[in-house]
Amino acid sequence: MRRFAASVRATETELTALDQRVGDGDFGTNLRSGLDASVRALDQAGPVPPAAAGRAGGPLRTVATVFLDGVGGTSGPLFGLLLTELALAAVGPVLDVTALRAGLTGGLAAVQRVGEARPGDKTLVDALYPACEALRVCPEQVGSRVALAHASRAAWEGVRLTARLRARRGRASYVGERGRGVPDPGAVGVGLLLSSAGGVVTALPPSVTDPAPRRPD
Repeated sequence: MRRFAASVRATETELTALDQRVGDGDFGTNLRSGLDASVRALDQAGPVPPAAAGRAGGPLRTVATVFLDGVGGTSGPLFGLLLTELALAAVGPVLDVTALRAGLTGGLAAVQRVGEARPGDKTLVDALYPACEALRVCPEQVGSRVALAHASRAAWEGVRLTARLRARRGRASYVGERGRGVPDPGAVGVGLLLSSAGGVVTALPPSVTDPAPRRPD
């Protein structure tokens, strides 16, 4: 969660630029402010004892509460739902592959239930769905770090593909064809969340900031 916050701070300008083209322009600011508040809440909560039941889910539950209660825009509550499902699945001392699979799948179902979005609608579902599919086929023995790397790659590919789509849900649906060529900011947020498990993301991938295929010189 702390690395996710650092990743969003590092890419806020890029997130804002994307959302200015297809939304209200406040996605980067809302996400950063929610994560800054989340870090403060984590600091106040203090470390979770190693032997505590549901240790892995505690920090996720803290951040989910912040997003559900205090983050504006459409994406705030949706990220809150996703993190809530991850927290509910993380009943052990570590966030293992089984918990990740159950949490992300539950989060996808919750987001779709509330937002009524499907793959292809150009929303964060387009990153979350392929991430869930990647985890579904990931063996338990590879460990959570490797599993999250697979999920992250699948999510970013989903992000890249959103640039080809015309939005059918969310604020981006109002801009129609003008939104083609721009990746969905919410989907980018999912990519950042998953990638941050491996380290802070300091810049969005070129395939996201420039998703159109280049012609040879």
